[in-house]
Amino acid sequence: MTTLPTLFSPITIRNLQIRNRILSTGHDTTLPTAFVPNDALVAYHRARAAGGAGLIVMQVAGVHETARYTSHLLMATTDECIPGYARVADAVHAHGCALFGQLFHPGREIMESQDGTLPVAYAPSAVPNERFHVTPRPLSLRMIDEIIAGYAAAARRLERAGLDGVELVASHGYLPAQFLNPRVNLRQDRYGGDDLARRRFIDDVITAIRAATGPDFIVGMRISGDEKDEEGLDADDVMAALVAFDGRFDYYNITAGTSAGIGSAINIAPPMMVAPGHTAPLSAAIRARVTTPVFVAGRINQPQDAERILASGAADMVGMTRAMICDPDMPAKARDGRLDDIRACIACNQACIGHFHMGYPISCIQHPETGRELTYGALVPAERPRRVLVAGGGPAGMKAAAIAAARGHEVILCEAGRQLGGQALLAQTLPGRAEFGGIVTNLAREMTLAGVDVRLNQPVTRALIDEIAADAVVIATGARPRAGHVEGAETGHVVNPWQVLRNEVNVGASVLIADWSLDWIGMGLAEKLARDGCRVRLVVDGYMPGQRIHQYVRDHWAGVLHDLGVEVIAYARLYGVDERTVYCQHATSGAAMVFEDVDTLITNLGHERVTTLEDELAETAIETHVIGDALTPRTAEEAVFEGLKVGVAV
Repeated sequence: MTTLPTLFSPITIRNLQIRNRILSTGHDTTLPTAFVPNDALVAYHRARAAGGAGLIVMQVAGVHETARYTSHLLMATTDECIPGYARVADAVHAHGCALFGQLFHPGREIMESQDGTLPVAYAPSAVPNERFHVTPRPLSLRMIDEIIAGYAAAARRLERAGLDGVELVASHGYLPAQFLNPRVNLRQDRYGGDDLARRRFIDDVITAIRAATGPDFIVGMRISGDEKDEEGLDADDVMAALVAFDGRFDYYNITAGTSAGIGSAINIAPPMMVAPGHTAPLSAAIRARVTTPVFVAGRINQPQDAERILASGAADMVGMTRAMICDPDMPAKARDGRLDDIRACIACNQACIGHFHMGYPISCIQHPETGRELTYGALVPAERPRRVLVAGGGPAGMKAAAIAAARGHEVILCEAGRQLGGQALLAQTLPGRAEFGGIVTNLAREMTLAGVDVRLNQPVTRALIDEIAADAVVIATGARPRAGHVEGAETGHVVNPWQVLRNEVNVGASVLIADWSLDWIGMGLAEKLARDGCRVRLVVDGYMPGQRIHQYVRDHWAGVLHDLGVEVIAYARLYGVDERTVYCQHATSGAAMVFEDVDTLITNLGHERVTTLEDELAETAIETHVIGDALTPRTAEEAVFEGLKVGVAV
């Protein structure tokens, strides 16, 4: 019996009853090939429909040739898209889930071209954006007519494919929002000059879609309730537009932010330092003023939070997209009251939108099966149960143990320390990173459900392997901080990040962080120590701090460090130290860079793998598998994925 009655009550939109209030919002998966839905995309959405989602909104589909904002979006400009969409619809509907598509034109928000040359972007006016540094070409009236017709034709194709509805994407500063925005739309013709004229584009689009589709076909609009940018639409602008459009759309899907601004783009997929459900006040204010049903999305990763938002009257449906990227079965688990079994999203952004920004298919650091459903969608039971010993209780070892046990093996996991988690235990101690510890909780629960025998304070040796009589050994013993060679280190106070995070050293009042890793460690330490009152200089051996982490996390952190007064120096390669003076070289010119009055030098120089057990077993006939940082130091994403792969293979 569910303890979430509002979340699991049905809702009717137009003439369609949706089984619950859980929505997977439109998000780019980078799975499609040739601009149409393929087997991988069908399998991806099938998994979430089977897991109990009420409604899935597919990723954006371009409605005009000028809408190609990436090289891997869907296009709905020809009938070639219909068979692929029909296959997704059949797969989703077979599990009782509703399916909508998104209709899209980015306007000036072009990320990349199709061939590496700079594309021509089209917008209401020639107003550049900040994030992609695009200066668009103003749309002619003839092209506006073509694009409006493109929206209608695309909607008709998706209806023919069997989808239940479409969503006009006016969120995040894309083309419809650009027409609404008086700071972006400088036109003085029928599409600009006053509020009524600036709304005409959306008005003409919805009119054209209604004329092209049947009476039961649903048409909604996604829009940012506040673009949270100086040049963007504010809450009053959006409210006025939605009140004016009230009754024209079947629902409003409320989010926040704009793609156009470096600081506001974080709202597209807010990382863990942003409060869960932060957009609910926006949707609540809108819902109080309109009769149109209101959906909301914005880091709603727990069903309990979703229930509170719905029960408070802030929205009629909730977007829980990353929650289902992390755990496709989240709705079913929540419905059945198995809340402790849910693998909660930690909003790290590393393998979901992080993969998208690198051009790779979507996944999840906790659930690498996501995006790989065709390969890992169903576990194959082991033909012959074996005794598997896993050495190391970090993310790699825990995932390997859980998967191997779920396949029927007898699995013993030994962790030398008193706690599971490895480096995740350190990551969660930094400001704004506490949620990262959720990866430990979630993987530990997976092991419990699979029946893994976990032994803490138990190092693995050859003698233990013989005693247990293991058929296979998985080495996941992790890594330790790399010291590197720092000239004169014996004369200064030189420490590593682990010592600081474990409170094993006194860092003094003036700190220099020499950051080679360019990951969360350098920026996180800088924030922590600045908040503790230290003078902090973050010296990075690269062109920016956080160079190797997702841009939303990095950009947000850059603002935090700036406001805290942290001095950031780029292109600085650590050379040496002489008592309270640190010496670096400019990474490109080789010129000396000297930093004085340093009480403590913190060297974030990466990690080195722990090889003790691997070396001990090297000359034996014992079947061994080396994964995670023990293979070579990287991130939690690779560790968990390799745990999955070895758990399937062993």
